[in-house]
Amino acid sequence: METAALYTTTAGMMGRQVFDLYKREWVVRRNIEWSMPATGEDFEHDVDGGRGAAVLILSAMFVFWVILIVWTPSKVHIPWYLWLLAVVVAAFFPVRWLLRRPWTVVAETKGSYAQDMPAERWTGLVRGEAKSREEIRIVRRRLETQGTPGHADSPLQPVN
Repeated sequence: METAALYTTTAGMMGRQVFDLYKREWVVRRNIEWSMPATGEDFEHDVDGGRGAAVLILSAMFVFWVILIVWTPSKVHIPWYLWLLAVVVAAFFPVRWLLRRPWTVVAETKGSYAQDMPAERWTGLVRGEAKSREEIRIVRRRLETQGTPGHADSPLQPVN
């Protein structure tokens, strides 16, 4: 019997429906965070150059490359592997940024009236898409075998 099924929450987000050891229904989901959430320990480092600085640097790089390509004499032959190297260098940081985005992992239940168990909500933050998928698997397994989503090294913490 499959204990996990796709489930759409009231906010429209996809999650997995899991039944724990006590037959409570949990919804386990993950969401990508496009900006870092502010925390107390990040207070000293939350000053950012902003989007203006990033736009200025990227536009200066673009203008530099355009000037370099336009002013190149027509007799100069640039090998294909140098073009490939330029593309790899230019794409490295955006790809790294995308792969290292933080994901919020959430496990929540409405509780159970039959056993008088309260509603619970556990949330945590992990870096990377693969790590968030692995954390979802761990949470599902913990719910099915232990009845709780958290463990000793878990990023999930109770929010209630």
